[in-house]
Amino acid sequence: MLKKAKIMKYDSGREKQIEAQLLVSLKEVPFLGIAPVRRRPNGKGWQPDILLQVKEGTSAKTIVVEVKASGQPRLARDAVNQLLVYLKGSEKTAYGIFAAPYISEQAAQICAQNGIGYIDLAGNCLINFGRVFIKREGKSNPFAEKRDLRSLYSPRSERVLRALLNGAKRVWKIQELAKTAGVSLGQAFNVKKLLLDREWIAASEAGFSLVQPEALLREWSENYDFRRNKVIEYYSMSSIPEIEAALAELAAGSTKDRKITYSLTGFSGAARLGAASRYQRVMAYVNGDDVDEVEKKLGLKRVSSGANVMLMVPYDEGVYQNAQAVDGDRIVSPVQDYLDLIGYRGRGEETAEVILNEKLRRTWA
Repeated sequence: MLKKAKIMKYDSGREKQIEAQLLVSLKEVPFLGIAPVRRRPNGKGWQPDILLQVKEGTSAKTIVVEVKASGQPRLARDAVNQLLVYLKGSEKTAYGIFAAPYISEQAAQICAQNGIGYIDLAGNCLINFGRVFIKREGKSNPFAEKRDLRSLYSPRSERVLRALLNGAKRVWKIQELAKTAGVSLGQAFNVKKLLLDREWIAASEAGFSLVQPEALLREWSENYDFRRNKVIEYYSMSSIPEIEAALAELAAGSTKDRKITYSLTGFSGAARLGAASRYQRVMAYVNGDDVDEVEKKLGLKRVSSGANVMLMVPYDEGVYQNAQAVDGDRIVSPVQDYLDLIGYRGRGEETAEVILNEKLRRTWA
């Protein structure tokens, strides 16, 4: 019988949840004896959050757990380093586990590569010592970092992401990034921190730069929906080239006091990037104040089906960042066009991948 361990007064809701999930996993091993948990052990210097004594046959093992608020790679790497130092010289009698509400795939790999276990609140885990081997993956995690994602992919944060992706080779200072993106210093700093946690940007004495642009774009696309914009669908008797030419002419002829702002996107933008050949629908951003005039001057008829024109009133003016002129037409940046196409039915995903391969990867190389 293992001696009952003293439970310290210090506690948190997160650590209690981790403890409960860890015990559920370990109790499935029939030959493992488990003593009560001890949290925040007394001692000088860094101390783990949870210590748990287990007995495997005649040998005892101390499970040493470090709990973090986030399971992103940077925090996982910090936890792994702390655990390795703490466990130095006691590999045979102790085993380290990194715990967080949600653990990213890259964080799990960091743990596995260093011989450290991991566990999240959904029960996804790797626990491997002695005769014990428990591995679970793919369990739906209700504790996934939704707040983190909402913060990183909010409209104003996305302005920072566009600036980084459109200037992926650039070394930034936080003031320059905030100015370029048109956001506050605090907003830019928060985005920088979230990307550092993912290890998608690297810092140096000169500043910081984006080192994993494709990973960022992929995650963003999973949290992006072009229908966040106000989408209005129309039918026109004119051909696709005629509609696009008329829109460009209308914008070019607008006055300074009544400037019409637009940018082609989707297949219309991709065609000018060399990523789409034939398509059946005009796609363009038009500011809300200009929609009625564009509709009237181009003779567009609102429809619920059979549309060949789709105007989108942007949810944030950041969609116009790095817009460019191509043969007299104004188009969104390749980054924005990729986002607008990747979730679009039909050939949207295929065309988005062409933009990624032919335009963006070459820019980032």
